[in-house]
Amino acid sequence: MKYFTKEVKIALAAILAIMIMFAGMEFLKGLNIFSSADKYYARFADVSGLAASSPVYANGYKVGVVEKVQYDYSQTDNIVAVVRLDSKLSLPKGTVAEISSDFLGNVKLELRFGPNPIDLMEIGDTIQGGTDNGLMGKAAQMIPQVEVMLPKIDSILTALNTLLQDPAIANALHNVDHITANLDQTTSELNQLSSQMNNQMPQMMKKVDGVLTNTENFTRQLNDMDLAGTMQKMDRAVGNLEQTTAKLNSNEGTLGLLMRDPSLYDNMNATMQSADSLLIDLKAHPKRYVHFSIFGKKDK
Repeated sequence: MKYFTKEVKIALAAILAIMIMFAGMEFLKGLNIFSSADKYYARFADVSGLAASSPVYANGYKVGVVEKVQYDYSQTDNIVAVVRLDSKLSLPKGTVAEISSDFLGNVKLELRFGPNPIDLMEIGDTIQGGTDNGLMGKAAQMIPQVEVMLPKIDSILTALNTLLQDPAIANALHNVDHITANLDQTTSELNQLSSQMNNQMPQMMKKVDGVLTNTENFTRQLNDMDLAGTMQKMDRAVGNLEQTTAKLNSNEGTLGLLMRDPSLYDNMNATMQSADSLLIDLKAHPKRYVHFSIFGKKDK
Protein backbone atom coordinates (compact mmCIF):
# COMPACT_ATOMS: atom_id res chain seq x y z
CA MET A 1 0.00 0.00 0.00
CA LYS A 2 2.78 2.33 -0.96
CA TYR A 3 0.29 4.47 -2.96
CA PHE A 4 -1.56 5.53 0.17
CA THR A 5 1.14 7.71 1.42
CA LYS A 6 0.67 10.32 4.04
CA GLU A 7 0.28 13.05 1.44
CA VAL A 8 -2.41 11.12 -0.48
CA LYS A 9 -4.38 10.50 2.70
CA ILE A 10 -4.26 14.18 3.54
CA ALA A 11 -5.45 15.10 0.03
CA LEU A 12 -8.32 12.58 0.16
CA ALA A 13 -9.36 13.87 3.59
CA ALA A 14 -9.32 17.44 2.29
CA ILE A 15 -11.45 16.52 -0.78
CA LEU A 16 -13.93 14.66 1.46
CA ALA A 17 -14.15 17.62 3.80
CA ILE A 18 -14.79 19.97 0.88
CA MET A 19 -17.55 17.71 -0.42
CA ILE A 20 -19.14 17.49 3.04
CA MET A 21 -18.92 21.26 3.43
CA PHE A 22 -20.51 21.80 0.00
CA ALA A 23 -23.31 19.39 0.80
CA GLY A 24 -23.85 21.12 4.14
CA MET A 25 -24.03 24.54 2.53
CA GLU A 26 -26.50 23.29 -0.05
CA PHE A 27 -28.54 21.70 2.69
CA LEU A 28 -28.60 24.97 4.63
CA LYS A 29 -29.86 26.66 1.48
CA GLY A 30 -32.68 24.15 1.32
CA LEU A 31 -31.11 22.11 -1.50
CA ASN A 32 -30.60 18.38 -1.25
CA ILE A 33 -27.94 17.19 -3.67
CA PHE A 34 -28.82 13.56 -3.02
CA SER A 35 -32.49 13.92 -4.03
CA SER A 36 -33.82 14.00 -7.58
CA ALA A 37 -35.27 17.36 -8.62
CA ASP A 38 -36.42 18.94 -11.87
CA LYS A 39 -35.26 22.36 -12.89
CA TYR A 40 -37.63 25.08 -14.13
CA TYR A 41 -37.29 28.78 -14.76
CA ALA A 42 -39.56 31.52 -13.51
CA ARG A 43 -39.50 34.95 -15.15
CA PHE A 44 -40.31 38.10 -13.13
CA ALA A 45 -40.23 41.85 -13.62
CA ASP A 46 -39.72 42.37 -9.87
CA VAL A 47 -38.61 39.62 -7.50
CA SER A 48 -39.61 41.60 -4.36
CA GLY A 49 -36.78 40.19 -2.23
CA LEU A 50 -36.84 36.66 -3.67
CA ALA A 51 -33.41 35.07 -3.28
CA ALA A 52 -31.65 31.73 -3.45
CA SER A 53 -32.92 29.14 -0.97
CA SER A 54 -36.37 30.74 -0.85
CA PRO A 55 -38.96 27.95 -0.48
CA VAL A 56 -41.46 27.01 -3.18
CA TYR A 57 -44.97 25.95 -2.11
CA ALA A 58 -47.90 24.37 -3.88
CA ASN A 59 -51.23 24.49 -2.03
CA GLY A 60 -49.34 25.29 1.17
CA TYR A 61 -46.93 22.35 0.86
CA LYS A 62 -43.20 22.80 0.22
CA VAL A 63 -42.34 21.22 -3.15
CA GLY A 64 -39.02 22.86 -3.97
CA VAL A 65 -36.59 25.67 -3.51
CA VAL A 66 -35.18 28.59 -5.49
CA GLU A 67 -31.69 27.63 -6.57
CA LYS A 68 -30.56 31.05 -7.74
CA VAL A 69 -31.79 34.34 -9.17
CA GLN A 70 -30.31 35.67 -12.41
CA TYR A 71 -30.54 39.39 -13.02
CA ASP A 72 -30.30 40.65 -16.62
CA TYR A 73 -28.58 44.03 -16.52
CA SER A 74 -29.48 44.72 -20.15
CA GLN A 75 -33.17 44.14 -19.51
CA THR A 76 -33.95 45.21 -15.96
CA ASP A 77 -37.51 43.90 -16.13
CA ASN A 78 -36.28 40.42 -17.06
CA ILE A 79 -35.29 38.56 -13.90
CA VAL A 80 -35.09 34.77 -14.03
CA ALA A 81 -35.27 32.54 -10.99
CA VAL A 82 -33.95 29.00 -11.30
CA VAL A 83 -36.34 26.73 -9.43
CA ARG A 84 -35.73 23.14 -8.40
CA LEU A 85 -38.92 21.18 -7.85
CA ASP A 86 -39.63 17.66 -6.68
CA SER A 87 -39.47 15.30 -9.67
CA LYS A 88 -42.80 13.77 -8.62
CA LEU A 89 -44.52 17.10 -9.22
CA SER A 90 -46.05 17.73 -12.66
CA LEU A 91 -46.86 21.27 -13.73
CA PRO A 92 -49.88 21.88 -16.00
CA LYS A 93 -49.50 24.50 -18.68
CA GLY A 94 -50.63 27.91 -17.52
CA THR A 95 -49.08 27.47 -14.07
CA VAL A 96 -48.07 30.77 -12.48
CA ALA A 97 -45.40 31.35 -9.83
CA GLU A 98 -46.37 34.17 -7.45
CA ILE A 99 -44.06 35.83 -4.96
CA SER A 100 -45.65 36.40 -1.54
CA SER A 101 -44.44 37.44 1.89
CA ASP A 102 -45.79 37.21 5.44
CA PHE A 103 -45.86 39.77 8.25
CA LEU A 104 -42.32 38.84 9.28
CA GLY A 105 -40.98 39.60 5.81
CA ASN A 106 -40.24 36.00 4.82
CA VAL A 107 -40.45 35.71 1.04
CA LYS A 108 -41.67 32.54 -0.67
CA LEU A 109 -42.78 31.35 -4.08
CA GLU A 110 -46.34 30.00 -4.44
CA LEU A 111 -47.32 27.90 -7.46
CA ARG A 112 -50.79 28.41 -8.94
CA PHE A 113 -51.54 25.40 -11.16
CA GLY A 114 -53.04 25.72 -14.61
CA PRO A 115 -56.59 24.62 -15.43
CA ASN A 116 -55.79 21.51 -17.48
CA PRO A 117 -53.99 18.77 -15.49
CA ILE A 118 -53.43 16.66 -18.63
CA ASP A 119 -51.57 19.23 -20.72
CA LEU A 120 -48.26 19.36 -18.83
CA MET A 121 -45.15 21.54 -19.07
CA GLU A 122 -41.79 20.11 -20.05
CA ILE A 123 -38.89 20.05 -17.63
CA GLY A 124 -36.83 23.22 -18.11
CA ASP A 125 -39.80 25.31 -19.35
CA THR A 126 -40.29 28.87 -18.18
CA ILE A 127 -43.05 29.62 -15.70
CA GLN A 128 -44.77 32.98 -15.84
CA GLY A 129 -44.04 34.88 -12.64
CA GLY A 130 -46.11 37.34 -10.70
CA THR A 131 -46.55 38.97 -7.31
CA ASP A 132 -49.19 38.21 -4.72
CA ASN A 133 -49.58 41.40 -2.72
CA GLY A 134 -51.41 39.65 0.12
CA LEU A 135 -52.55 41.59 3.15
CA MET A 136 -49.55 43.88 3.15
CA GLY A 137 -50.08 44.74 -0.50
CA LYS A 138 -53.75 45.47 0.06
CA ALA A 139 -52.82 47.60 3.03
CA ALA A 140 -50.35 49.50 0.84
CA GLN A 141 -53.08 50.07 -1.76
CA MET A 142 -55.31 51.50 0.95
CA ILE A 143 -52.72 54.03 2.10
CA PRO A 144 -53.69 56.71 -0.50
CA GLN A 145 -57.34 56.40 0.47
CA VAL A 146 -56.41 56.65 4.13
CA GLU A 147 -54.36 59.78 3.41
CA VAL A 148 -57.41 61.34 1.75
CA MET A 149 -59.59 60.44 4.73
CA LEU A 150 -57.18 61.73 7.38
CA PRO A 151 -58.19 65.45 7.08
CA LYS A 152 -61.85 64.50 7.33
CA ILE A 153 -61.15 62.32 10.35
CA ASP A 154 -59.22 65.17 11.94
CA SER A 155 -62.11 67.61 11.39
CA ILE A 156 -64.55 65.05 12.81
CA LEU A 157 -62.40 64.58 15.91
CA THR A 158 -62.14 68.36 16.34
CA ALA A 159 -65.91 68.69 16.11
CA LEU A 160 -66.32 65.87 18.62
CA ASN A 161 -63.93 67.56 21.04
CA THR A 162 -65.85 70.82 20.70
CA LEU A 163 -69.10 69.00 21.24
CA LEU A 164 -67.83 67.13 24.29
CA GLN A 165 -66.62 70.38 25.86
CA ASP A 166 -70.16 71.78 25.69
CA PRO A 167 -71.66 71.99 29.24
CA ALA A 168 -74.99 70.84 27.82
CA ILE A 169 -73.46 67.43 27.13
CA ALA A 170 -72.36 67.10 30.76
CA ASN A 171 -75.84 68.13 31.92
CA ALA A 172 -77.41 65.64 29.55
CA LEU A 173 -75.17 62.88 30.87
CA HIS A 174 -76.07 63.91 34.41
CA ASN A 175 -79.74 63.73 33.50
CA VAL A 176 -79.15 60.33 31.96
CA ASP A 177 -77.70 59.19 35.29
CA HIS A 178 -80.84 60.43 37.08
CA ILE A 179 -83.06 58.74 34.51
CA THR A 180 -81.11 55.51 34.92
CA ALA A 181 -81.48 55.71 38.71
CA ASN A 182 -85.22 56.34 38.34
CA LEU A 183 -85.48 53.42 35.96
CA ASP A 184 -83.70 51.21 38.46
CA GLN A 185 -86.10 52.31 41.18
CA THR A 186 -89.09 51.79 38.90
CA THR A 187 -87.81 48.34 38.00
CA SER A 188 -87.44 47.48 41.68
CA GLU A 189 -90.98 48.68 42.38
CA LEU A 190 -92.29 46.70 39.45
CA ASN A 191 -90.54 43.62 40.75
CA GLN A 192 -92.12 44.13 44.17
CA LEU A 193 -95.53 44.66 42.58
CA SER A 194 -95.08 41.56 40.51
CA SER A 195 -94.13 39.59 43.62
CA GLN A 196 -97.22 40.85 45.44
CA MET A 197 -99.41 40.00 42.48
CA ASN A 198 -97.92 36.53 42.38
CA ASN A 199 -98.73 36.11 46.06
CA GLN A 200 -102.28 37.41 45.61
CA MET A 201 -102.87 35.57 42.37
CA PRO A 202 -104.45 32.44 44.00
CA GLN A 203 -107.00 34.60 45.85
CA MET A 204 -107.70 36.61 42.71
CA MET A 205 -108.19 33.41 40.77
CA LYS A 206 -110.66 32.18 43.40
CA LYS A 207 -112.62 35.44 43.06
CA VAL A 208 -112.53 35.16 39.31
CA ASP A 209 -113.80 31.59 39.60
CA GLY A 210 -116.61 32.87 41.85
CA VAL A 211 -117.53 35.59 39.35
CA LEU A 212 -117.51 33.07 36.55
CA THR A 213 -119.74 30.76 38.61
CA ASN A 214 -122.18 33.59 39.31
CA THR A 215 -122.17 34.55 35.67
CA GLU A 216 -122.87 30.96 34.73
CA ASN A 217 -125.74 30.79 37.23
CA PHE A 218 -127.15 34.09 35.94
CA THR A 219 -126.92 32.82 32.39
CA ARG A 220 -128.66 29.62 33.40
CA GLN A 221 -131.43 31.63 35.09
CA LEU A 222 -131.84 33.72 31.96
CA ASN A 223 -132.13 30.58 29.94
CA ASP A 224 -134.74 29.21 32.38
CA MET A 225 -136.86 32.39 32.25
CA ASP A 226 -139.90 32.53 29.95
CA LEU A 227 -138.60 35.43 27.92
CA ALA A 228 -141.23 34.92 25.25
CA GLY A 229 -144.09 35.20 27.78
CA THR A 230 -142.48 38.21 29.40
CA MET A 231 -142.13 39.93 26.05
CA GLN A 232 -145.81 39.21 25.26
CA LYS A 233 -146.86 40.78 28.57
CA MET A 234 -144.69 43.79 27.83
CA ASP A 235 -146.26 44.06 24.39
CA ARG A 236 -149.77 43.99 25.93
CA ALA A 237 -148.78 46.63 28.51
CA VAL A 238 -147.37 48.86 25.77
CA GLY A 239 -150.58 48.32 23.77
CA ASN A 240 -152.74 49.32 26.74
CA LEU A 241 -150.55 52.36 27.31
CA GLU A 242 -150.98 53.36 23.68
CA GLN A 243 -154.78 52.97 23.94
CA THR A 244 -154.84 55.11 27.09
CA THR A 245 -152.71 57.75 25.41
CA ALA A 246 -155.03 57.71 22.39
CA LYS A 247 -158.12 58.21 24.57
CA LEU A 248 -156.40 61.07 26.37
CA ASN A 249 -155.62 62.69 23.04
CA SER A 250 -159.25 62.20 21.84
CA ASN A 251 -162.46 64.06 22.90
CA GLU A 252 -163.78 60.99 24.67
CA GLY A 253 -163.82 60.87 28.45
CA THR A 254 -163.41 63.52 31.08
CA LEU A 255 -159.61 63.60 30.94
CA GLY A 256 -159.67 63.90 27.16
CA LEU A 257 -162.19 66.73 27.28
CA LEU A 258 -160.28 68.37 30.12
CA MET A 259 -157.05 68.24 28.13
CA ARG A 260 -158.58 69.39 24.83
CA ASP A 261 -161.63 71.62 25.79
CA PRO A 262 -160.48 74.97 27.28
CA SER A 263 -164.03 75.96 28.32
CA LEU A 264 -164.36 72.92 30.53
CA TYR A 265 -161.05 73.83 32.16
CA ASP A 266 -162.25 77.43 32.65
CA ASN A 267 -165.60 76.28 34.17
CA MET A 268 -163.84 73.93 36.52
CA ASN A 269 -161.42 76.70 37.47
CA ALA A 270 -164.34 79.13 38.13
CA THR A 271 -166.16 76.48 40.20
CA MET A 272 -163.06 75.92 42.26
CA GLN A 273 -162.69 79.66 42.82
CA SER A 274 -166.40 79.94 43.91
CA ALA A 275 -165.95 77.02 46.29
CA ASP A 276 -162.84 78.64 47.68
CA SER A 277 -164.71 81.94 48.22
CA LEU A 278 -167.56 80.05 49.88
CA LEU A 279 -165.20 78.34 52.27
CA ILE A 280 -163.54 81.63 53.13
CA ASP A 281 -166.94 83.29 53.84
CA LEU A 282 -168.04 80.22 55.83
CA LYS A 283 -165.02 80.55 58.03
CA ALA A 284 -165.61 84.26 58.49
CA HIS A 285 -169.48 84.15 59.10
CA PRO A 286 -170.41 80.67 60.17
CA LYS A 287 -173.69 81.86 61.71
CA ARG A 288 -175.02 82.75 58.29
CA TYR A 289 -175.02 79.14 57.29
CA VAL A 290 -175.34 77.14 60.54
CA HIS A 291 -177.89 78.12 63.31
CA PHE A 292 -178.19 76.35 66.67
CA SER A 293 -180.90 77.42 69.19
CA ILE A 294 -181.50 75.59 72.42
CA PHE A 295 -184.74 77.50 73.23
CA GLY A 296 -186.02 77.72 69.72
CA LYS A 297 -185.50 81.49 69.58
CA LYS A 298 -184.31 82.97 66.42
CA ASP A 299 -181.89 85.83 66.26
CA LYS A 300 -183.21 88.90 64.55
